[in-house]
Amino acid sequence: MSVVEQYARAHVVTDAPDAQDTVPVVLRYDPETDPRQVRLGLPGPHEWAFSRELLERGLRTPAATAEVSIWPCGRVQAVMELHTEQGVSVIQLEAKTLSRFLRRTYMATAAPVAG
Repeated sequence: MSVVEQYARAHVVTDAPDAQDTVPVVLRYDPETDPRQVRLGLPGPHEWAFSRELLERGLRTPAATAEVSIWPCGRVQAVMELHTEQGVSVIQLEAKTLSRFLRRTYMATAAPVAG
C-alpha cells in the first residue's frame, strides 16, 4: 500500500481585506499509519486529520466532528470549516478534487486480485 498525496488550491472564505484569497493545500492518506484517516495540510504547521468517511459524507450532505465540518456548496464546491484553539478557518475546494483524492485512497487500499 502506498501513500496518496494530492496538491490543490483552496479559496479562503474571509471578510478580512488583507487575507490571502487562495492557498495551497495538500491532501494526504497513509494507509500504513491509519487506513481510516485522511489529512489536510494548509500552509505553515496547520494540519487536520479526520476520517475518510467524514470527507465522503461531507461531499453529499453536511457532516462534522468537533474540529472539522464539511458540506457541499452548490454542484462543484465543498466547504471545510477547520477549528483550532486559535480560531476557525473556512476554505472552499473543488468537489471533484476531493472526489478524485477519495478514489485514489480507495484504490491504494484495494486488495490485489488473485490470478
